[in-house]
Amino acid sequence: MTVERVFVAGAGLMGHGIAQVHAAIGKAVTVYEPELTRAEAGVARIAGNLERAVAKGKLAPEAREATLARLAATADIAAAADADLVVEAVFEDVEVKTGLWAALDPIAPVHAVFASNTSSIAIDRLAGAVSAPRRERFVGMHFFSPVPVMPLIELIRGTATSDETEAVVRTLAAELGKQVIVSADRPGFIVNRILMPFLAEAMRAYEEGLGTAEDIDTGAKVGLNHPMGPLELADFIGLDVCLGIMRVLQEGFGQPHFAPPRVLEELVAAGHLGQKTGRGFHAYPRG
Repeated sequence: MTVERVFVAGAGLMGHGIAQVHAAIGKAVTVYEPELTRAEAGVARIAGNLERAVAKGKLAPEAREATLARLAATADIAAAADADLVVEAVFEDVEVKTGLWAALDPIAPVHAVFASNTSSIAIDRLAGAVSAPRRERFVGMHFFSPVPVMPLIELIRGTATSDETEAVVRTLAAELGKQVIVSADRPGFIVNRILMPFLAEAMRAYEEGLGTAEDIDTGAKVGLNHPMGPLELADFIGLDVCLGIMRVLQEGFGQPHFAPPRVLEELVAAGHLGQKTGRGFHAYPRG
């Protein structure tokens, strides 16, 4: 099956990036949010990204216009009726995701691949929201932020995911210029299973007064040769997102090193979610 029409549910940090990369390779993309202003804001962010690329000489103006022409914003979930691929990129919450998938199931064509951008929730758990015949075309397709830059996709098969569905995702990933790794359907998959305990330990070190946020991040950047410190990275991801993933890991494994640190819980409760709110472990803009 060839993917030509893509329906992206969610226009936030991940969703608008997923929409952008598909439109850039010639796909017709519909960006959905239940409030039209949010869908339009996602498309506007894509336009800003493309404008900056043109200004830097990385993209021709004609390519920018062609990409934008392939994008549409909608608040009508019925727009998924002609999609070859439906990508869900909403908040990392089981109830939110399963509710959306249940709504999309009777709308999308029978041939459409359903791909969740979940970063931690089991694919079988999400696929339980759709009809049994649909589950063979349900798959995890986890992009990384920022989507236009990060060259990785985590592919997660559920129990029912077919070989044909995996092949569709692999072919599409190659078109997008992304490398694929395959994870078993376990909480956190590969990358976040490794990453989140690392971030949590850095947060506990900060919580205990072991060092300042700057010193902890510098220790990782200079001492471990990481491009970004763990607290800065958590702020970039979004502290609410990190908290959601850690809760999934804790529920799935029940081991102490997966538990969210108290300081993370407190920052999220206070509305300090990192870069997107201007404050997390650091204040933004920095410097």
